[in-house]
Amino acid sequence: MDRDREYVEYVSARLPALHRAAYLLCGDPHRADDLVQATFVSLFVHWRRARRAENLDAYVHRILVRRYLDEQRRGWARVRLMWTVPEPDRRTDTAPNGDRDLVMSALRQLPKGQRTVLVLRFFSDLSVDDTAAAMGCSAGNVKSQTARGLEAMRRVLFPDDVTAERRNR
Repeated sequence: MDRDREYVEYVSARLPALHRAAYLLCGDPHRADDLVQATFVSLFVHWRRARRAENLDAYVHRILVRRYLDEQRRGWARVRLMWTVPEPDRRTDTAPNGDRDLVMSALRQLPKGQRTVLVLRFFSDLSVDDTAAAMGCSAGNVKSQTARGLEAMRRVLFPDDVTAERRNR
């Protein structure tokens, strides 16, 4: 049962960070719960192989990203099961969570590849190589997606700065 204890210790230590990454990927706390649960179930099934991985965190993030992308490909992922009221413009929000909400809104506007790269690189603190391993792509792809994602975030978060920069060219 030593194997089970190792698994429980790993999951307990990584749960908050993995849930945050899942939430940033999908933007919905309930879907994030489902993604994390599916990730940990898959990890448990493959724990014997996973614990021998060179970088266990990158291995787990790869499972998470694949679960997220698989879910996005399904048609029901685009179905909204509740009525939502349009959010007010958060740019004038002075509440402490205003910046967080603005960043989340900007992340939701990115294509899934750019969003995934930014979440893994900057919120999950993975290196370029670990992000590439988690996404199953090259390090060059991670770098270009990161540059495009950051530029898109700047356009959303600071539209006046982008407009001024274009006028000065």
